[in-house]
Amino acid sequence: MNSASTFDELLKLCNKNKKFYEIAQEEEANLSECSISEIRAKTALTLNAMKNAIQEGLKSNELSTSAMVGQDCEKLNKYYSEKKGIFSKLMQKVIKYALATAEQNARMGKIAACPTAGACGIVPAVIIALAEENKINEEKTINALITAGIIGKLIAIKTALAGAVGGCQSECGVAAGMAAGAAVELLGGSNLQITNAAALALKNILGLVCDPIAGLVEVPCVKRNSFLAVHALCAAELAMAGVESIVPLDEVVDALKQIGSLMSPSLKESAQAGLATTPTGIQITEKLNKIWQH
Repeated sequence: MNSASTFDELLKLCNKNKKFYEIAQEEEANLSECSISEIRAKTALTLNAMKNAIQEGLKSNELSTSAMVGQDCEKLNKYYSEKKGIFSKLMQKVIKYALATAEQNARMGKIAACPTAGACGIVPAVIIALAEENKINEEKTINALITAGIIGKLIAIKTALAGAVGGCQSECGVAAGMAAGAAVELLGGSNLQITNAAALALKNILGLVCDPIAGLVEVPCVKRNSFLAVHALCAAELAMAGVESIVPLDEVVDALKQIGSLMSPSLKESAQAGLATTPTGIQITEKLNKIWQH
């Protein structure tokens, strides 16, 4: 079967008869030499792994090895149980689920990299919270997760999804685009609305650097998952309202790649600038280095 390497090609392949997830699962079944039902069963396993990571993260307060992260989700749970909070129940879940998953990753727990471990909380939080709050069944939730996958895959054809290559725009930024598109699919939006949601999410996070303290995927990475999950829902809401990205998604991806290549290596996961070299960042790094040396 014909396969797409750009979003424009994917839209043309779908025509008006198919959704992105249908093309994606057909292509994956063909490449894997298995049935579509087997592909969907594997996706269900990934979805369950995401749900488990959320639940484990919600009930744990274990610190990471560095002790920088691991107890913020517990604070958020307590806050929401005692106070009404600013956001709706959906948004509260999205923030908690993203944080819970990212903290699980920092604890070396089992997560699904989507598209990377550092950005692992964004897609699950958006898809699972949205499905729960809208009572959407598993079949449609799987459709959304496959949609997120094809968005990530097409972006990855053009540029590496790694902070060391393109900064955090290539990790959390791409995850936000994947989550935004998935949310639109989950809510019954069109293919064009999916691409607009992904474009809106991605283009409004272009230039995001990767400057982790001590080189660990913890600060600011863990909390960033919650911020970008909310960002993704904003993009989905705009797209569902008919708001379009003036710049097409394929061109946004081109810009992502260009910005990544222009970004200083010191701001691409090397911990040589940004938050990593603030007085606090340096102090934490030196403290951890002494511990590790012993």
